[in-house]
Amino acid sequence: VQLQASGGGVIQAGGSLRLSCAASGRIFSLNAMGWYRQAPGKQRELVALWRSGGSVNYADSVKGRFIISRDNAKNTVYLQMNSLKPEDTAVYYCYVNQALGSVYWGQGTLVTVSS
Repeated sequence: VQLQASGGGVIQAGGSLRLSCAASGRIFSLNAMGWYRQAPGKQRELVALWRSGGSVNYADSVKGRFIISRDNAKNTVYLQMNSLKPEDTAVYYCYVNQALGSVYWGQGTLVTVSS
């Protein structure tokens, strides 16, 4: 499975960005698909995660500002990020968990929010 993420960039605080992640390859049963991020000097953390069955988890810090969505036909997951803050600056990684516990990570896309 290959994950191609895009949509990062530099944005002023208060602005919006949308990240995309397209999965390709041997995709047969997804348990979860979503986004993590890692800021400089910090551990990687969950941002938003869609789980099979339809449930969605968001980090408390992004609730009400970020929205995760999926296009099943395209095996693509999106992260709409609104009201961005400087503390949202990080490398954002796409994440896929397939049946049998196989985990895949995208290459990361940098989001920089200036104050």
